[in-house]
Formats: sequence, C-alpha cells, structure tokens
Amino acid sequence: MTYQIDTISQAEYPVVVEVWEASVRATHQFLREEDIAYFKPLILNEYLKAVQLRCVRNEVKEIIGFMGVEGGHLEMLFVHPAYRGMGIGKSLLTYSIQELNVNKVDVNEQNEQAVEFYKYVGFKTVRRSELDATGKPYPILHMELRN
Repeated sequence: MTYQIDTISQAEYPVVVEVWEASVRATHQFLREEDIAYFKPLILNEYLKAVQLRCVRNEVKEIIGFMGVEGGHLEMLFVHPAYRGMGIGKSLLTYSIQELNVNKVDVNEQNEQAVEFYKYVGFKTVRRSELDATGKPYPILHMELRN
C-alpha cells in the first residue's frame, strides 16, 4: 500500500515526539529510561527543526509515522507501534529516496529489525561506530544505498 506523504508544522512537534517515544519503546529495548528522557527534549527542541520532516497520517489526520532528512541522509524514521507492519515505513523511505535524494542512513546496530529493513531496501553497511552521535555506548551502522 502507498500512503500520502504530508508535511509537519512546528505546532505538531509535540505529537511527533509522542510517536517517536512510542516507537522507541517498541523497538529500542536496549535503551535505558534515562536515555529516552535525555533524547526527548533534544528531539523536540533541536533535532526536528534541523531536518526536512514528512509524515503519514491516519484517516483522522493524526501523525502515525514520520521521517526527517538532511542533505541526502535519513536522520530519523519512526512509525507508531499500532501501525507497524502496514508499509508506512517503506512508503516514507521510498519517498525520501525518490523525492529527497536520500542515500545514507545511520541505524542502531542493536535495532535488528531496522537494520534488516534497510538491507532489504538496498542499503549496505559501509562502516560501524562504537558510540552513537552523542557519545553513548550504542553502536551505529553507517549504511549507504547501493543498487
């Protein structure tokens, strides 16, 4: 299924953070509670405004999945757990590749479902970092789209 991709207003950032948190709690079991508390204000106050945001909405126009892109790099892609497995992530990723020229993504190595998702689409790991961008001990796979 293909979904309509929409823009996100700054007034909707708190809702985006709610989707982020629900998604992270469903897929990032390796994160500690204090990590979620650390990242939440950063996402709301810094990260969201640093990227081009796009989303998918449900039938009542609520944001159910979103992505952020900067300079050909997919910086974030999260889908609310109630909507996982419905093709929303694939629709957002396809849009990002076709319309926003995405060819790179960094993904937590411990998020095996995400790693497999990106591999399935054609991304290959080009290098690995022991720490995430904030210096936390969560290994990151740096992946590039290779067709």
